[in-house]
Amino acid sequence: MAQKDRLGWTLGLKSGSIKVHLYALWTTTPGPSQTHWSLDFEAVLAEDLSASKSSLIHIEDGDLNDAQRALIQTALFNALDGNSTKSRTTILRLLFPSVSGTPIRSDFLHYRLNGCELIHSVHSFLQPLQPITSVPVITPQTSSPTTPTPQTFLSLLSSSMGGIIAQSSSPSDAQTLSNNLTSQLTYRLSIPWITPPTSPPRRARIFWIQGRANIQASRQFYAAAHALGISLVVCDEPGHWMESDDLAVNPWVHYREAFVPLCIDADAGLAQRIVDAVRAYPARVDGVMCISDVRLEAVARACEVLGLATERAGAYKVAGDKGLTRRLVDGNGEGQGEESFVLEDAAGLEAVLRERGGRLGYPLIVKPCTGWNSDCVVKVRDEDELRAAVSRASGRHANSAARNTRVVVEPYIDGPEVDANFVVLDGEVLFCDITDDFPCPGDLVRAEGKTFAANFMETLMDVPTALPEDEQRIMKESLCKSIARCGFISGVFHCEARVRCSRALYKPRDDNGILDLHEEMKKGQPSCYLHEINARPPGYVNCVAALLAYGVDYYAIRLLLALGEEGKERIRALAQPFSGGKPQYTLGIAVLPPSKEGIMGSRDAVKEFLDANPDLAKHVVFYQTVKQRGERVQGPDSSELWCVGYVIVASRTGRKECLELAQMARKRFDYKLMDEA
Repeated sequence: MAQKDRLGWTLGLKSGSIKVHLYALWTTTPGPSQTHWSLDFEAVLAEDLSASKSSLIHIEDGDLNDAQRALIQTALFNALDGNSTKSRTTILRLLFPSVSGTPIRSDFLHYRLNGCELIHSVHSFLQPLQPITSVPVITPQTSSPTTPTPQTFLSLLSSSMGGIIAQSSSPSDAQTLSNNLTSQLTYRLSIPWITPPTSPPRRARIFWIQGRANIQASRQFYAAAHALGISLVVCDEPGHWMESDDLAVNPWVHYREAFVPLCIDADAGLAQRIVDAVRAYPARVDGVMCISDVRLEAVARACEVLGLATERAGAYKVAGDKGLTRRLVDGNGEGQGEESFVLEDAAGLEAVLRERGGRLGYPLIVKPCTGWNSDCVVKVRDEDELRAAVSRASGRHANSAARNTRVVVEPYIDGPEVDANFVVLDGEVLFCDITDDFPCPGDLVRAEGKTFAANFMETLMDVPTALPEDEQRIMKESLCKSIARCGFISGVFHCEARVRCSRALYKPRDDNGILDLHEEMKKGQPSCYLHEINARPPGYVNCVAALLAYGVDYYAIRLLLALGEEGKERIRALAQPFSGGKPQYTLGIAVLPPSKEGIMGSRDAVKEFLDANPDLAKHVVFYQTVKQRGERVQGPDSSELWCVGYVIVASRTGRKECLELAQMARKRFDYKLMDEA
C-alpha cells in the first residue's frame, strides 16, 4: 500500500510525570460498505514537552470531558506505560461519522471490536439513541494550512464517535499497524450501523418476565437493552435480586426502570397476571417478552390481549411441548409413527407394548414432553428400562405449576448432534449458526451395564461446526421448515437435532487422540432428526459465544422483536455477522461437571480455577460460575443435571488447539466443598 501523506501537526499531553506526543498521521476514508472515516495519531512517550517544536499543540487535563479523558489520558497512557521496551507501535484512532443518523446501539464499537488482537482498548462517546451528524473528512489538502489550535482540535474530538487504541504485537511501522487496523474494521464494521435521520429509533419500554438468576447469567441482556435505548421493567417474584432500589444492595439497578413484584408461576393464570401488571403500570408499555420456555406461551397470550407484538400463542404451545413437536414433524397427526410415540401418561405404555412391542427398535430415547437441560432424558435398551424411564419421565412435572405427565419415546439416532440457532424475520432467515454438540455420557455408554447413570448432560460445544457443507445445508433447510410448521413467522430460535446417516462420526484424532468429528464415506442419504425447537435464544453461555464469534447479539434482536415493526430495521442490521460470515476464532464451550457432592465452599469456583491456571486462563474469553458458595452441588451420579460452570476457550489456529484447551479445562477443573474450604 502506498505511503500516505501525513497531516503534519502534533499534540502534547501530560498526566503527572508522563508526557506524550500525538503525531497526526493521516485519515482513512470509508469504503463502499463503511459509514465512518478515521483519523490516526501515533503516540510516543516524550522526554520533555518544553523542548518540543513550536508547532506543538498543548492539551490540558481540564480541556477534556470524562469520556475523552478516559480515552486520551487514562487508557492511552496506560498502553504506553505498559510498552516499557518501546518496541511496539501505538496508534490512537478517532472515528467520525460519514453519514448522519442514529447508531443502532450505543455500544456497537465495543462488542463488534471485542477480540481484535490489535486493539488495546475501545472507548465510545455515544449515548443510547444519540443522533450524530456527518463530519467532513480531513486531509492535508482540505485542512487549514495553519497549525490547529487546542480549541479546533477539541471541537474535532467532540464530533467523533469514539476512539481506539491499537498496538502492534511486534515491532512495526505506523503505516503497517494502521493498514492492519483498517482491515479489521472493514471485517467487523461493514454493516449499516447508522440508521437514517428519516427513521430514528425512539426510546421504548419492555416488560421482562423473569429477570434471571443473577447478573452473571443476564448481563449481556441488560447491557443490550440499555444500549438500544430500551427501558426495562423487570417482573419477578418478591425478593428477586433486581427488586431493590438501593445501589448498595443492588449495584445493577441502573439496568432497569422499575421492578414489579409478580407471581410468575407457569400456571393457567400467568397470562392474566401479566395483563393486569401492564395495565396497572403508570407509563406506556411497548412490549412484553420472556426467554423462559415454560412461560413463553403465557407471555404470548398476554401480548395478544394487550395488542402488543408477538408470535401466535399456539406456535409457542407446539414448540414448548416435545410431544406436539414430535407429532408435527412425524406428519401423521397422531405421533404414533413406526419409530416414535407420545404417551399421555405412564399407564399408556402398556397398550403400545401390546400392539407393537415386538417391533420397537432399541435403543430408544425417553423424555418428558416439557423440560430443559436434557433433564430426565434417558436412553433405554430393553422393555424393563423403557417402563422405568417412562414412569420417571411422566412423574417429572406431575406436581409442577404447569402440570404435564406426557412422555415422548423416540429412536436413538446414532449420529452427530448439533445446536442450530436462527434469526428469522418475516419468514426470512437472516442469520444461522450451527454448533457441534459433542457426545454426552449417554452417547458413549457401552452395551454392558445399566444406562441410567449415563445422562445427556452436555460436555463440549464447538463453534463452528465441522459437519460437511452439504449436511449443514440439509440441517438448516429442514429446521427452518420445522420452525415454520410450528406457526412462527419471526423470532430467535434454538434448535437441537441430529444428523441421520451422516458421513461424519466421532472418533479420536490422529494428532492428539481427542474425540472429534471425522468425515468418512457412507451409504445413505443424510437427513435431519429434530429433537426440539426452543422459541427463544440459546442458553446464556451460547449467546455470549455467538456474540464473540460472529458479532451477533441474540438478546438484542429478541428485544427488538418485542417492539414489532419499529424494531425491524435495526434487527436486519444487527443480524449481520462479521464480513464473510466466518467466526473470528474457533470457540470451545467446555461444560465443567461436578466431581463431588456437597455444599460449595469456593467463593467463585471457576475464577479460582483460572487464577490457579494462568497458562489456560489466557485462552479463556468468557467464564460463568453456576454453583455459588453455599449452594448444594449435585454429585456426578445425580439425576439432576447441574454443572458447576462453563469456560469458553478460543483458538486462532483452529479446531485442534481449541479441543486441547477444552480438554485441559475439563480435566484440571476442581473446586472446594464447604468442609474442605
